[in-house]
Amino acid sequence: MIHTLTDANGMPLANRTTPANGSERNQVIPLLDSIKVKTYKPGRPRKRVKVLAADKGYDSKEIRAALRKHGIRPQLPKRAWKTKKNRGRPIKISVPRFQQERCFAWFQRKYRRLVVRWERNFVCFNAFLSLATIHIWINRILLLG
Repeated sequence: MIHTLTDANGMPLANRTTPANGSERNQVIPLLDSIKVKTYKPGRPRKRVKVLAADKGYDSKEIRAALRKHGIRPQLPKRAWKTKKNRGRPIKISVPRFQQERCFAWFQRKYRRLVVRWERNFVCFNAFLSLATIHIWINRILLLG
């Protein structure tokens, strides 16, 4: 299973491959640890994003606590089964999930090899995933530049 962390435009920042029977929730913190936020200000580069927006599947007390511990504001909608009254400032109702789906659509449209999983070797599959990510970024830079 491919786990991808994207920016606000849907561009992939970090990828991680796990077995299909694993939980997506366990991959949030390792994905955040694998990126560096590039700022063009002097000093040490930031390693964290300010806000993490995800869907209802990532809503748990452990993830919220871990994100706050790392200095990241979680923007996760509550699950429907939680009956406690919401306290504090209300978060956005609609979390922009379409950026993540846009990234997966790029993988499906241009890189069929990732969707079908022709590569059975883990190293080769990760290498092709990295090449696809680099190719998406190069196309984005050439279109904007």
